[in-house]
Amino acid sequence: MLNYLPQIFLESLEGLKGFDKDAFEKVHQSGQQVTSVRLNPFKINNILAATSIAENVEGKIPWTSNGFYLSQRPSFTLDPVFHSGAYYVQEASSMFLEQALQQCTDLSQPIKVLDLCAAPGGKSTLIQSLINDKSLLVCNEVIKTRVNILAENITKWGAANTIVTNNNPKDFERLPNCFDVIVVDAPCSGSGLFRKDNEAIEEWSLQNVYSCNQRQQRILADILPALKEGGSLIYSTCSYSESENEAIADWLTNEEGMLSTRINIQAEWNIIETQSPKNGAYGYRFYPDKVKGEGFFIAVFTKGEKAIPAWQKSAYKTKSEKLVAKEIDIIRPYLKDSLDFFFIKQKEEVIAIPSHMESELASIQFSLYIKKAGIKMGSIIRNELIPHHELALSTSINASVPSIVVDKVTALQYLRRQEIKVTTDFKGWVLLTYQDLPLGWIKILPNRVNNYYPKDWRIFNK
Repeated sequence: MLNYLPQIFLESLEGLKGFDKDAFEKVHQSGQQVTSVRLNPFKINNILAATSIAENVEGKIPWTSNGFYLSQRPSFTLDPVFHSGAYYVQEASSMFLEQALQQCTDLSQPIKVLDLCAAPGGKSTLIQSLINDKSLLVCNEVIKTRVNILAENITKWGAANTIVTNNNPKDFERLPNCFDVIVVDAPCSGSGLFRKDNEAIEEWSLQNVYSCNQRQQRILADILPALKEGGSLIYSTCSYSESENEAIADWLTNEEGMLSTRINIQAEWNIIETQSPKNGAYGYRFYPDKVKGEGFFIAVFTKGEKAIPAWQKSAYKTKSEKLVAKEIDIIRPYLKDSLDFFFIKQKEEVIAIPSHMESELASIQFSLYIKKAGIKMGSIIRNELIPHHELALSTSINASVPSIVVDKVTALQYLRRQEIKVTTDFKGWVLLTYQDLPLGWIKILPNRVNNYYPKDWRIFNK
């Protein structure tokens, strides 16, 4: 279907730097769609190893380390490699967040990052790929119906040093001067998605743009107290409207005293650097007639000029029950580097938390609603671990855990939660893998194999 754009929308973009009306309309009416993916460097480091998508690789996305364009959109639902968390399907322009992060902070140091509007998880998994294992990422989603998909995608990515929360931006005022970096991919009027979403065209209006501007200001005002002095705010939208982009940059520098940060870009990327009308704050626009990606805007700001203080220990103690030594002995063999974790129990479920997160978990647990933290290991029953699916997908799982490799047909049967057959001498709990990537647990009994893939995650496509 051709996307014919509202005249009032086109008129609202006249005069904006980089806007070429004819080229812009032409690309929207072309029917062209761009498909792009980003590899999980903790699970797969070579695009050719992702055999299910390797044949469709068309080229590398220039502003990100692990992003690739595909020549066509395959059925990701029917790709076990996708369900293992080995890659994420993400819009190419938004992967520019990597440049913003790399250029605004020292990623080699332990830092605390908040992804405020995180669902479904594209930017969170990108951030997780860039920070080191002594850092902390808090992924927040305010909408309860969206936080489950965020937690699922974070689980598939497999990193342990992440906390998923379900809170309003204002709730983070309880964590003053906490985060080194806050990423706000703000709710917006969505015009940057017009090429792939006709409903967004129908819903667009100047009134909605104005409403989004007001909402964006409220969100930013609510969250800024949680940013450290000297910390970085990364603000982005999928909108072309100046009111939601450069005008917000002027508001941040005028009303909130934020300092604009310039990002180095390569000329061949065809990204348009803009400056806000009043204060000349830098922003970066992505137009689909100039880049291979959708419409996007991003800008970086610094809070004051003071140096970021060292990571502070929390005065709070975790409210969760800790494991006794006998229980810890049962858990440890399932984790590599198990001495780097501490263990808590919630409703009989054991959770492994990286040791460096202990005080931070206590602060966040005291201040916010936590949906997910660390790695759910499972439950201990009669001195045996009944393993949780999160452990299966974790990059911290011990390589010595019994596992069995299956073909694609069997893998898809497993992902549909159907009965499967395997040939192995193993008995009991076994990790099912496809192309050396864990998919989840099975339990091998004398006369059958029990499929423990999560009911809520099972696929229905044939």
